[in-house]
Amino acid sequence: MTTGASTPMSTSRPRRSRLRTFLPLGLAAWLVLEIWLLTVVAGAAGGGTVLLLIVAGFAGGAVVVKRAGRRAFRNLQETLQRQQDGTAAASERGGRGNGLMMLGGLLLMIPGLISDAVGLLLLVPPVQKAVGGFAGRTLDRKMREAAPGSFGGAFQQARMHRPDGKVVQGEVIRDDAPGHGPQEPDAGPRPPLNR
Repeated sequence: MTTGASTPMSTSRPRRSRLRTFLPLGLAAWLVLEIWLLTVVAGAAGGGTVLLLIVAGFAGGAVVVKRAGRRAFRNLQETLQRQQDGTAAASERGGRGNGLMMLGGLLLMIPGLISDAVGLLLLVPPVQKAVGGFAGRTLDRKMREAAPGSFGGAFQQARMHRPDGKVVQGEVIRDDAPGHGPQEPDAGPRPPLNR
């Protein structure tokens, strides 16, 4: 027996996002489709052909990932060198597409014919440009829609534009507690810092 007032039970749960609902189903369907397609190709062309396709895809993917990584590292070095020299930033055309090239290489490394086809598509420059533009627009829209205090809101709040057009990454910390004014520096003498 309980005493006191009973608290009402809240049975409403927050809605799951569509991504969290359909991602496991999509991954399972993709895995089943990959296995089925490999068995169909193995039945038509033989198991050796399938093994050769898987090994060639892995080797090609490794070469693509290594090449994209080297290109990204070279672009990073050039950017750092330009910043140290104080020269103006060059156009970013050389640095675009490294992430999609790495993704394409990783998809080539995953055993399966569908992942290989998607990986090869991501290596085509017009497809990279289209996918990169779509991903950039989607990310910008999601960042603008992000509520303050959320993960996306943190990125939105951390960008500050200077008058000369440069973007400064930072965080504003206010130490103004209620009842306390701004802290003023102590003008009194200080002991020496020698040890």
